[in-house]
Amino acid sequence: MQGFAADICAKGEALIAQMSWKLRSSKFRHVYGSPARRERCYEGLRISRSAHEGEFCAVNPKFLAVVTDAACGGCFTVIRLDETGKIDPMIPKVIGHQGAVLDVKWNPFNDNVIASCSEDTSVRIWYIPDDGLEDNLSEPLMSLYGHHRRVTNVLWHPTAENILLSSAYDHKILVWNVNTGQAVTIITCHTDTIYSMAFNSDGSLLATTCKDRRIRVIDPRTGSVTREGQGHTGLKASKVLFLGTSKRLLTTGFNKLSKREFRIWEMDDLSRPLAHEDLDSASGAMFPFYDNDTHILFIAGKGDGNIRYYEIVTEKPYFYDLAEFKSSFPQRGLGFMPKRGLNTKRCEIFRFYKLHSGARGLCEPVSMIVPRRSDQFQEDIYPDTPGCRPSLSAEEWLGGYNRPPVLMSLRGHYNPSYTPKLHLNVPITKPMFTNGHDGMDATDNLRSPKTENELRSMVFRQEEEIRNLREELKSRDVRIRQLELELQNYKKREYPDNRDREESMEI
Repeated sequence: MQGFAADICAKGEALIAQMSWKLRSSKFRHVYGSPARRERCYEGLRISRSAHEGEFCAVNPKFLAVVTDAACGGCFTVIRLDETGKIDPMIPKVIGHQGAVLDVKWNPFNDNVIASCSEDTSVRIWYIPDDGLEDNLSEPLMSLYGHHRRVTNVLWHPTAENILLSSAYDHKILVWNVNTGQAVTIITCHTDTIYSMAFNSDGSLLATTCKDRRIRVIDPRTGSVTREGQGHTGLKASKVLFLGTSKRLLTTGFNKLSKREFRIWEMDDLSRPLAHEDLDSASGAMFPFYDNDTHILFIAGKGDGNIRYYEIVTEKPYFYDLAEFKSSFPQRGLGFMPKRGLNTKRCEIFRFYKLHSGARGLCEPVSMIVPRRSDQFQEDIYPDTPGCRPSLSAEEWLGGYNRPPVLMSLRGHYNPSYTPKLHLNVPITKPMFTNGHDGMDATDNLRSPKTENELRSMVFRQEEEIRNLREELKSRDVRIRQLELELQNYKKREYPDNRDREESMEI
């Protein structure tokens, strides 16, 4: 009887919510998705067929990066945003990884710098010229070694310059200071595979989901868990993000019956969700995207052709169903354009870059439009938004400072007024690491570590050096065997008869 009464109450609350939605006015009720014309798409890409639950795509106002298949090793393609249409099969690629590339992310404060991670256990930082690549790029700005198994995700800090996070199958998250190439924090609180990670708006907290079905809120500077709770009950991959500046989280995942769902959580109380919604019984992982300026949540499923979107509110029922963009072509992955790269004259509030499954190799831009008759700048749907200036340096953030993002106005066309250089201790034309070293001189290597993180970094460097030396030893062994075979063949040609050879040796 109690379960029956609970069901009746839940249905009643849902009915009340639907009635209140009909009476509620919203400027986003009629948002619709507008796919780009064929000539404005990118066709002929060899999109990665990896089983990894990644987005395989990253976009900024200058470039589009797509993870692609390669005959050996791993690579990804970088295309200028205006180079639409049929892509040349011989287009230059970024080919530095020895294993399949699993994730790529553009630096939010420098449109020419991108981070990638791979099955070869490395994280690499690349510089892309303004005119794009003229030849295959194999030398990174920097190679970061610290994980022992494949690295699955990378994430830039939202307000501090040159702070990067990486997670791997070794159940660790490393916080990198890209200025020095060192892992400044090692987060070891996870007991299984890390599915996703997300910063809050000022980067002071990190939320993660894990295969152990736990949701964790972590202090990224110390690695300590500040809050923890039970997440989705299903075994498949789940994702997490912060709902803007509010102290709330959103997660997508599966329940015990393998039905897809999303849940909204109060960050200070992860014992039970504030709200949840059952979606369908499809098997693909779901990618959530949140626009803090319009408070719209977008949810796209891998292998689906549709994109659902909801309006998030601060009071019950905490979300309202808006509409759904439908397509007959399933998506392999998704990237999204930062707000500073949108077309405000079209009232475009979000833009996806949809990777199509199948042999077409198509990347299709999909714009989310608020229908307005005027082409003037709409201040009510375009408030000031985080721009391309960092509010903190890496050293300030590591020192304990927190600042909100530096905001910019979207009035007018995109015109980047701030193009920072990556402050590295080496020229940007050379890799930071060579044969496992991070550019430190001999006196730095002899200096004893002062903290546990420095000790771990030193151990990682030594392990990488040992691994490189072993590979060099193997290559030399192969060369020795080749020379021995050549010597034997030479003797057979010059001395076909052993007796003649002995006589010649006596002489």
